[in-house]
Amino acid sequence: MIAAQTALEARLLMRNGEQVLLTAVIPTGILALFSLLPILDLGQGRRVDFLTPGVIALAVLSTAFTSQAIATGFERRYGVLKRLAATPLPRWGLLVAKTATVLLVELGQIALLSAVAFALGWSPHGSPFAVLALLIAGTAAFSGLALLMAGTLRAEMTLAAANLVFLMLLVGGGVIVPLDKFPEPARAVLGLLPISALSDGLRDVLQHGAGLPVGDLGILLVWAVLAGGAAAATFRWE
Repeated sequence: MIAAQTALEARLLMRNGEQVLLTAVIPTGILALFSLLPILDLGQGRRVDFLTPGVIALAVLSTAFTSQAIATGFERRYGVLKRLAATPLPRWGLLVAKTATVLLVELGQIALLSAVAFALGWSPHGSPFAVLALLIAGTAAFSGLALLMAGTLRAEMTLAAANLVFLMLLVGGGVIVPLDKFPEPARAVLGLLPISALSDGLRDVLQHGAGLPVGDLGILLVWAVLAGGAAAATFRWE
């Protein structure tokens, strides 16, 4: 049942043109555009080496948070979740299926972005296990935030808020603009955001060859626990 629901969730996501644009086209376009054109000052080193980790973090954000929040919000509004809750598929099975769908889409995104980055001359470093730990923690944090938003707000409000948050974090989350370009007080706050922790952590590993960034991983785990707990306590199925 979980496998069937996962396949259904994946098909529905791929049929939604807006979600495909958000999860695949926009991150790929940002990577190619800002790698080839010196629009922003990205500091020393090759532009693609700085951008690729941040764009991978952006891809996780777009799938685990924005797409999931919008889709779940409208499923709740139209009574889909209520009907699914009455089927033999348990509620925890539905959440597992949604999580599996997110992970499948992220795998496709990372494969696509990596292919584009290698074509642009990307040279990654570091441990793949550290990258995997950061991606799992980031996915958990963003999924918790998505379910918190979708389970408490109206669908239209979720749609507007999720897209607004996506745009704000794209600019202020260290994805394409280095955090050291912001004033010190703002930098201290922005560094605690999950997108900043994920992009900085991936950059430390993939660009600089560092070990597991414990600080960034800790920030992501705190967000995952807090958001997941809040979502579990407040989520409304109808």
